[in-house]
Amino acid sequence: MERREAIKWMLTAAASAALLDGTAMAAVPAPPAGPSGKGYGTDPDLLKVYKPGDLWALTFTPAQRALTAALCDTIIPADGNGPAASAVGVPDFIDEWISAPYLGHDHDRTVVIAGLEWLEAESRKRFKNGYANLIATQKNAICDDLCHEPDAKPEFKKAAQFFRRFRDLTAGGYYTTPEGMKDIGYTGNVALATYDGPPPEVLKKLGLA
Repeated sequence: MERREAIKWMLTAAASAALLDGTAMAAVPAPPAGPSGKGYGTDPDLLKVYKPGDLWALTFTPAQRALTAALCDTIIPADGNGPAASAVGVPDFIDEWISAPYLGHDHDRTVVIAGLEWLEAESRKRFKNGYANLIATQKNAICDDLCHEPDAKPEFKKAAQFFRRFRDLTAGGYYTTPEGMKDIGYTGNVALATYDGPPPEVLKKLGLA
């Protein structure tokens, strides 16, 4: 089964994925102080366009953003069905998500930042290079050790927990974009090509025909 097809099944099965347990990546130092900002509040201005960073400070450094883009594209690469995850702004979505000042998001922030640090260290340990600079087979080799948490070796269990959450965020960001929805065949509220009006029997019942 192709990776993109597997992601579709995974997203369907885990549409409401639970948060990771609190022990994930516990061996890696925690990130700096938590997110700041007040969020949208209880009565947001729906006519206002908010730019990244307007309501809360974003988290990723340039290096973390590049690493996130590389991992996103390993999970959902470009193919004949659609563009890669980074091409439709999934790294931006993940940065916004882990930076948001809402319940649970600070936990995801800790998991993602610690996981990215582990991924970079593991990449340099195995291949003497940063993850974003690896070739596809090297990236896949690391992810193959993490992608199925129940089968992960003991030394990869915590990293596999990070990967599970990161994969859920990647899929959630991707398949809520127009390109992602097209990929899974979701059309949404799309107008019909033609409309001939109400059926004659309905018009007759209403005295309009």
